[in-house]
Amino acid sequence: MTSTEVIIHASFAPDGTCLSIAESPTWATPPQWFKLLCRFAANTYEPLAGGRGVFRLTRERLEELKSMQ
Repeated sequence: MTSTEVIIHASFAPDGTCLSIAESPTWATPPQWFKLLCRFAANTYEPLAGGRGVFRLTRERLEELKSMQ
């Protein structure tokens, strides 16, 4: 991990619904933010055990994605 890398943690319900996700912009619900990240940064996603996963993005890319609406 580099110093400019941001880890965005997501957690999911048993049915796959995104319950919470870090760095969510004010305009997006957790499922909306997860879908946007999946669409534009899917190659940075890492699934984890226990209904969790993380995106690893640079701070610059994160700010670009947050500005989308």
